[in-house]
Amino acid sequence: MTMNRRTFVIHSLVGSAALVSATLSQAQAAKVAETDAQAVALAYKEDATKTDKVKYPKYAAGQHCASCQLYAGGATGYGNCALFPGKQVAAAGWCSAYAKKA
Repeated sequence: MTMNRRTFVIHSLVGSAALVSATLSQAQAAKVAETDAQAVALAYKEDATKTDKVKYPKYAAGQHCASCQLYAGGATGYGNCALFPGKQVAAAGWCSAYAKKA
């Protein structure tokens, strides 16, 4: 199949639009609610400082999702977590599966 310049440009634009669309949909992924079943099971809190330190003695001041091995995101805002596929957690959050980054 031969491709002329017009066809090449159209295919390039369609491919670029699909990539931008996929990136935007990932960036707008739903945030994990503290009431989600998985979040409740893992004691997820959007603000780590609000973690019940008596009920979860493993929690220590300074622990938060942004410093966890399971977190893939920036130091602030929201990012992906291996425990919550398709949803994002707060960088300032915490859950009982916290594992400090190496």
